[in-house]
Amino acid sequence: MIKVGVVGASGWAAVSHLPALAGLPEFTVTAVATTNQASADKAAAAHGVQLAFADAGTLAAHPDVDLVVVSVKAAQHAKAVKAALAAGKHVFCEWPLGVNAAEAEELAEAAESAGVVHAVNLQGHQSPDARFVADQIADGAIGRLESVALVAAGDPLGGRRIAPEMAWSADPAEGTSLLTIMAGHFLATLERVAGNLIEVSARLPRPYDHVELTGTGRTVPNAVPAQVLLHGILATGATASAAIHGGSGSPDGFLIKLVGTDGTVTVTQPRPGIYMHWTDWDIHINGRRVTVPDSYRTAPFDPTAGPVANVAAVYQEIAQAIAERRQPHPDFHAAAAHQRMLAAIERAAGTGVAQAIA
Repeated sequence: MIKVGVVGASGWAAVSHLPALAGLPEFTVTAVATTNQASADKAAAAHGVQLAFADAGTLAAHPDVDLVVVSVKAAQHAKAVKAALAAGKHVFCEWPLGVNAAEAEELAEAAESAGVVHAVNLQGHQSPDARFVADQIADGAIGRLESVALVAAGDPLGGRRIAPEMAWSADPAEGTSLLTIMAGHFLATLERVAGNLIEVSARLPRPYDHVELTGTGRTVPNAVPAQVLLHGILATGATASAAIHGGSGSPDGFLIKLVGTDGTVTVTQPRPGIYMHWTDWDIHINGRRVTVPDSYRTAPFDPTAGPVANVAAVYQEIAQAIAERRQPHPDFHAAAAHQRMLAAIERAAGTGVAQAIA
């Protein structure tokens, strides 16, 4: 049994990590930590957890914690991850690993030196539907892959108005934007299906110098993009394009089109208001709708219920990695590489020159 301490046990963790852990017999949640003792006690009581702390370091140091889950704002990831590593604990960090590629690289090197299992929550890598489509492409279902296109909604980030509680996200130093969060997840999922980008050209339009805080009549300065537009080359030689647009409401879905020498795969959302890395897909191969075999769905959750199923699949990968004394995928090194790709997109947009991705 892997004993888990969750840092940041409200918000996102309450609707993804904690429900996922509750449904997996390999894990038990023994501790939670939030920004103050009162909220930590409340979160512990809500989820039936014995230990509650107001400090990530205290949680990480406790002997009844084997794995530290870091689910706080991106700008606070490094501090909590370093506390876990200092305590010699395995660590599972929310995406993005750091606020930039340099910080992510530093954390990856520190995790390797600590000799612990380290994972990042790019849950699209473990999506049963993404893995199934990747296998179809690899097996030649549409011949040699020639082009990939993605269109996706990144709401609630990137629009001309944002929720008041998200005002901080308009500052790129916080590490939470349409590029880092939404494009980060979407492109990771796309690469899981079609292979890695090795070169990219991009634009990051920012039409709003200030964004409105919904319902308040106030605005805040804005320095993050409203859209992510890119063209690139995959390691296979296929071309790739993506258009990820922001907005202030519920996302209206996504479209992936993969064109090969002998056919096409088309992926759309099965219902509105969901993201591609959260859910099951509506998949057509050469015009015929196909169903993902049950063998791909190992997590004991309904794939229509939101993010819990794919997050649970990441936890299953972590449990296997701990048992097999290996690193899970994606680990911190994969996260750092993905953040280098996002940095290349920023350079391409800033210079107008195509960038190679290291």
